[in-house]
Amino acid sequence: MEQVITIGLDLAKNVFQVHGIDAAGKVLVRRQLRRGDVLRFFGGLPRCLVGMEACATAHYWARELTKLGHTVRLMPPAYVKPYVKRGKTDVADAEAIAEAVTRPTMRFVAVKTADQQAALMLHKVRDLLVRQRTMLINALRGHLAEFGIVAARGPGGVTAAIISLHEAQDSLPELARVALHGLIDQLRIVRGEIARVEKRIVAWHRASNASRRLATIPGIGPITASAIAAAVPDATLFQSGRQFAAWLGLTPRAHSSGGKERRVGISKQGDGYIRRLLVTGATAVIRLARQGNASKTWAAKLLERKSARLVSVALANKTARIAWAVLARNQSYVAPAM
Repeated sequence: MEQVITIGLDLAKNVFQVHGIDAAGKVLVRRQLRRGDVLRFFGGLPRCLVGMEACATAHYWARELTKLGHTVRLMPPAYVKPYVKRGKTDVADAEAIAEAVTRPTMRFVAVKTADQQAALMLHKVRDLLVRQRTMLINALRGHLAEFGIVAARGPGGVTAAIISLHEAQDSLPELARVALHGLIDQLRIVRGEIARVEKRIVAWHRASNASRRLATIPGIGPITASAIAAAVPDATLFQSGRQFAAWLGLTPRAHSSGGKERRVGISKQGDGYIRRLLVTGATAVIRLARQGNASKTWAAKLLERKSARLVSVALANKTARIAWAVLARNQSYVAPAM
């Protein structure tokens, strides 16, 4: 047991699979562990390298095993899959993890702190509530249209639709009034929850140095800045800004065969939430930025020959690269000279 230097740990809810090897690659440990036995087992081992897939609960276990003195490395599941020799079993997965974690070209995921995970949880809750708000608004609009009440799009249109409902509710059937007012009540509750969550996100943003530095970039506000700061604990894991943008799915998808190369659209791989925030921010820069803003000038030249949607994605790509530089160099954004 003292010779184990690398362990592949396949995570689960209750039953964990362990695959331990020595320096020569000989298998010394291959066993299952119940959830309550995991820390006891690793506490009795000498310090070793522990590999895990970056999936649900992975960051929690990484923090706990690090406290015991082990070196923990998290890997994207897609990068581990090629090392699975055959079939889909816990034993094969643990063996593949132990093999993948020793590869010199493997890319790892930084272990998040509990505070960073809590901040990301706020973002996920906010994203869920925003989707629920959209569902409620769409349902309200659709049901009101059945009784001839149609309003413009946008927040102002929702308010106008609610006002029109109150004005015309005496002419509506009682069951319709009950259903519509129920939707309005739920919409009011969801809006209040979104406001409370956003207030906590902004408070976390103000307390984070990295998040405040990110907010100096045009097109990045407190919501986007805090999401990036919480999701990327160590920007130096990415070798360049382009690699960071590729992780977000903002770079063109490459396809080459027979010496011929083509680039077809963005890959849309990686963190879709941050990608969506960056594209939304880039759209705002194009629409509302001041005339002298460097990003606006760059985008204006591109708009002369490309569509607005394409320019928004291109500007989001550029913003992501700037964000990586701000995090990796521990500096605030400085606009280039005009």
